[in-house]
Amino acid sequence: MTIHVRCDRQGRGADFVLNAIALRSYLEQVRTVCDQVGWQVPVSSLLGQVLALPGVAPEPGGVSGRPPDDELGAVERTLESALGRLQTMRQQEGRAMADELLAHRQTIADHLGRIRAQVPAVVEAYRQRLRDRVGQALAEHNVTLRPEDLIREVAVFAERSDVAEEVTRLASHLEQFETIVRTEDDGPGRKLEFLVQEMGRETNTIGSKAGDVGVSRQVVEIKAALEKVRELVQNVE
Repeated sequence: MTIHVRCDRQGRGADFVLNAIALRSYLEQVRTVCDQVGWQVPVSSLLGQVLALPGVAPEPGGVSGRPPDDELGAVERTLESALGRLQTMRQQEGRAMADELLAHRQTIADHLGRIRAQVPAVVEAYRQRLRDRVGQALAEHNVTLRPEDLIREVAVFAERSDVAEEVTRLASHLEQFETIVRTEDDGPGRKLEFLVQEMGRETNTIGSKAGDVGVSRQVVEIKAALEKVRELVQNVE
């Protein structure tokens, strides 16, 4: 952070000084031109215009560089007060942002819990649907189905739609996310951004593997919360 301090001081009489050299040069040039063109104009009548020419009556210049000793203390106190208020404001904003991040994190955890509870029912629902559909088709053609064939098909589906690892990893990411938000104050932004990306990948995998409408609804809610988290994390240093 770079701070520029500018001090505007009330002018003193000694600060307003005419540039006599510039004034004399302008007057001599005006007199010469008037003589050359034959104008009978008193130079004194042009004094007002000459005084307005650049460099004749310069604005009082401030003190550059280090402020005078009698002003340095006031500048330091003002700067310290401003920095203190800035730090207080940033701390308040940081606490508010942390609370919002943790609220979104809890939302994701709640939906993840619902997914965890729904997953076993997904396989059972598939088994029941498969048995009903196959049973109906076989009845129409007077054919029987061996139980082991049905079990094997359900097992293949269960393995293909198993999201236990993804759910576990996402839960672990959520725990790490909360730890960083609550405890780290040394540039946590990059870590949080990385975790959000990882949580997004796990969420996408859960949605694509589960193949269930109920799980898909929870995935949509998680994605919406992650997008809000992603926007907030971009403002975390």
